[in-house]
Amino acid sequence: MEPVHPEFVPDASLSRAEMETLQRDIAEQAVFADDLPFDPDTVCRHRESGQQQLDETGGGDGGNPGEAPIVLGVDQAFLDDERAVSALVAMRNGEVIERVHAVAPTEIPYIPGLLSFREGGAILAGFRELSVEPDIAFFDGSGRIHFREAGIATHIGVMLDLPSIGVAKSLLCGTPRSSTEGLAEGERVPIEADADVTAPDGTVIGHAVQSRQYDSPNRHINPLIVSPGHRVSAETAADLVLACSAGYKLPEPTRLADQYADEAKKTVGT
Repeated sequence: MEPVHPEFVPDASLSRAEMETLQRDIAEQAVFADDLPFDPDTVCRHRESGQQQLDETGGGDGGNPGEAPIVLGVDQAFLDDERAVSALVAMRNGEVIERVHAVAPTEIPYIPGLLSFREGGAILAGFRELSVEPDIAFFDGSGRIHFREAGIATHIGVMLDLPSIGVAKSLLCGTPRSSTEGLAEGERVPIEADADVTAPDGTVIGHAVQSRQYDSPNRHINPLIVSPGHRVSAETAADLVLACSAGYKLPEPTRLADQYADEAKKTVGT
């Protein structure tokens, strides 16, 4: 895939102020509402027969691949301080149909809020390796839950005009509407914009989503921080993450991408 909006390709040569201005421009172009070319109920769901199960490698029991959209998981690993490997895993009907990876320089150090400028080059290189065209992508990182409403899922989603969701492990900004501790599996808590976010105060910019939880009262799993990237609403983003969960904390697309990133890192070597 090539960028639909090349003006938004991450450019590490920009100053910090220029990067932040670009993010505001991206946020203005982003669509934080459902604009999907498929029925959300077909994403990662078991078929009506109820027989499909996802195994450890993401494989299922087959079926007509045309019945469901192509769902992509995207994750990164670092070879060293200067190189990142991006891993992309495409799934359809619960089966992995393609895995690709690419290596690119990171060029800038980690700066909170500017992750896409550090990892975007490797991600874009990975998209160029794909032979299939995804219908939606799950990113390891934030979408609208971002100071300027343009986390990595929004940045890449808008650049490619691809429906996208950000799945983060910690809250970058915003305020939960209520406590997120000890949530039951399947529960969610809205995350609202506050003074740190460019959206109006109180705007729901994502959710804390409890994709998995222990039965024991003495053990707890922290929720995922899920936000819309592009062409997906905050509510649907949370729905899809739960629909794609298969007994693990991470939804299958990003879980398998995370595994593949580690595998690709070993293959590429140092």
